[in-house]
Parts: sequence; structure tokens; C-alpha cells
Amino acid sequence: MINRELIRIKTVQLTYAYYQNGSKNIDTAEKELIFSLSKAYDLYNYMLALIVAITRESRRHLEVAEARAQREGTPMPSRKFADNRFALQLEQNKMLQDFMETQKKTWNDEPEFLKKIYTQITDSALYKEYMESEEDDYQADRELWRKLYKTLIAYNSDLDSLLEEQSLYWNDDKEVVDTFVLKTIKRFDEKKRSTQELLPEYDSEEDQEYARKLFRSTIMNADEYQHYMSEASRNWDFSRLAYMDIVIMQIAIAEMLTFPSIPISVTINEYVELAKLYSTPKSGGYINGMLDAIAHHLVRAGKMLKQVN
Repeated sequence: MINRELIRIKTVQLTYAYYQNGSKNIDTAEKELIFSLSKAYDLYNYMLALIVAITRESRRHLEVAEARAQREGTPMPSRKFADNRFALQLEQNKMLQDFMETQKKTWNDEPEFLKKIYTQITDSALYKEYMESEEDDYQADRELWRKLYKTLIAYNSDLDSLLEEQSLYWNDDKEVVDTFVLKTIKRFDEKKRSTQELLPEYDSEEDQEYARKLFRSTIMNADEYQHYMSEASRNWDFSRLAYMDIVIMQIAIAEMLTFPSIPISVTINEYVELAKLYSTPKSGGYINGMLDAIAHHLVRAGKMLKQVN
């Protein structure tokens, strides 16, 4: 799940923090980087567990409704949502169960939030259409949760506030994690039952090492990389650059020089997008031009054996 996109985001955040906090302890900062990445994976599991928690909340409401119907002699309420096949499979998932057993915090600690989001779901058009539909199979059950997650969980201010209270990292991670949760829902297969695999913590064995090497190269070669920036910005006042721009370019140069297999165009595009997200409105275009100029210089000087487009 932790891919290079997320690693780049975390490296930008932690490199900026490294220079701002003044401690300058690279070992401590590196541990913080790896810890923050692991917290993103925790959030991925935690958001999957939310689906299970909402399903259990629906059962509690159903039990009350069934008792009332029995008492009053009225028709029994539908169990369709409470017995949603995808949600039941997720509830029984061994990987998710193993994760939740290690956690001190569970969704049971948030009863008011669960009641509120359950009400938001049952009031939604998606829920009403699902309950009224004659379509009753695993695919329909899974698709309901994909749509509910995309519309009512991915964008939920109450949830954002709750996550911010629980972890300093999670608000920054949520948007990326949401894409992985939706990907997981889509790939669930009824035939795999409780053994359905969730996404692994890292996309590949190399990615954790990629994170360490990228961060260390960025910090340990800072003077050299900033020298390249200064040379490339002769027509600009380097001292007036947004500090985040310098950090982003420093990391981009580290990636270009440290990882021969990553094309220059990929590196530049990735960090231009991060500049748009974390720096000023004009930063993207400026960083694009600067990194392109630096890349050409490094190739001409024989310091980088890559092709420049």
C-alpha cells in the first residue's frame, strides 16, 4: 500500500520538519519518517474496520426494530444492509482481524460518531435505492459499499476532525489512503472468503529502502544540491525562493542522482505536482523549469547517466 507517491509526500513533509525543528538528528528524523509511513498503513486498516463497525451498528438498530415489530405484530424489517455479503466477508477477514487485535483504539470507542454516520448512510439515496432494489447478490453488496465510501466516508468533516484528534499524521494521509481503500473494496472476491488478502504495507521490498535512501541522500548532500539550484537560478534571487520550493527541489535532485532506474521526466513531474500541493501557486512552473535545467547540467557534467527529454 505504501507506494512511492506516498513516500515522496512523507519525505517532503519530514524533510521540511527536519529543517524547521532545529534538532538536526538524522537518525531520529529517519525513524520519524518510517513511523509516519507505518501510521498511514494503520489508517488504511482502520478505515476498512470502519465499514465493519458501521455494519455492527446497523445490527444493533435492527435488533431494536425487530423487537418492536415482534411486539407490535408488524412486518419484520429487512436485514439486507445488516447482512451485506461484502461487509460480512470483511468482518471475517483474517488480516484485518489480526490488525485490530493489536490496536488499543477501536471504533467501539466512538459510539456517537458511529450513530451519526449510520444515520447519514440510511438517509442517503444510495441506501434507499439499494434497499428497494431487487438485485440481491455479492456484486451489488460490494458496489454499495464502494459508493458509500466514496461519497459519505472519503469526504466527511466529522470523520476528518475525529482522525485529527487521534493522530497528527492521519489528516494528511487520508486522501491517499482513501484511494487504497476503494481499490481494496473493488478487488474483493467472494470466493476467497476470510483469506482475501488486503494490500501489503509496502508495494515492494525495495520501497522501504527507497524511503530511507531518498531521505538520507536529501539531507546528507544538501549543500551540493543547493549549489546546483543556485547555479540554475542565476536569473533569479535564490534567497527569495519559498523555503518549501527549496526542500522539494532538493529531494527531487536526490531522487534523480540516487535512483538510476527512475526516469528524469517521472521525477520532475512528481515533484512539480507536490509543489502545487504544498507550496505557492507559481511554484509548479518554476520548479519544472529549474529541475529541467539542473537535469541537463548534471547530464552534461557526467554526474548523471540518464536521458533528458
